[in-house]
Amino acid sequence: MRRRSRVIPPEAKTGADLPDDAFRRELRRRSRRGFAGALASVAAGAAGFQWFMNSPKEGRLNRAMRRALGWHERVGLATFRPDRLAREFPASSARMPIVNGLIGLFGPMPDWKLRVTGAAGKAREFTMAELRALDLPRVETTTELECVEGWTTVVRWSGVRLLDFAAKTGLASRTGRLGDPLAQPGDLLSYASLATPDNAYYVGLDMPSALHPQTLLCDAMNGQPLLPDHGAPLRLSIPVKYGFKSLKQLGSLHFTDVRPADFWAEQGYDWFAGL
Repeated sequence: MRRRSRVIPPEAKTGADLPDDAFRRELRRRSRRGFAGALASVAAGAAGFQWFMNSPKEGRLNRAMRRALGWHERVGLATFRPDRLAREFPASSARMPIVNGLIGLFGPMPDWKLRVTGAAGKAREFTMAELRALDLPRVETTTELECVEGWTTVVRWSGVRLLDFAAKTGLASRTGRLGDPLAQPGDLLSYASLATPDNAYYVGLDMPSALHPQTLLCDAMNGQPLLPDHGAPLRLSIPVKYGFKSLKQLGSLHFTDVRPADFWAEQGYDWFAGL
């Protein structure tokens, strides 16, 4: 039986299948096509960048960036799990973090009070002595303070859970009901807004993050009372967020259904800021 020869279509031939002159022509053809494709990709990228940069402004950001951050926030909220804990470290690994930001800090405040408001204008004020008189369980965590600038420090935080404070006061619920606010999600307000005593620095938190079991109202760091530069007499520690959400020298706490303003989100950072 005569053996049939195999026919290789031109587009399937390699350099080894082609004569030298044909190989060179094919190489030039493919090089031109690749260059044209690369040029088209660069042009498309440049056009996309121009569209992105020239989109209308919304606050300090253009609309495209604001939409991207909004998408990130929706994904973060949809995937957030209250039972997922930030990594804990041995207490011996704790270090003093750098002082990074003094906006809103007054130094020692002998007449300090925490102003707390909830639904329907319910409001209370607490001195440190009155906060301690609530007899909330003391909690200690050793977690990373992670800055959006790229550095991290392991810190040992001491204080009370914001969840326990909300349960004791009822201010995080619409009806003012006492007890675990997570037991009746429909009665729970949507956000927490926190600010320094002069309102110069402020953060907004989604309620699931605010009531995360590792979110603390702290009066001590690394086994010592807070120093003024680190937020004395009371600050927030929220290890499921970047460090700019861990507000220092807490002066007011407001539970609300309206998404709160956030100092760094207004400068163009991510409002959700989840890790």
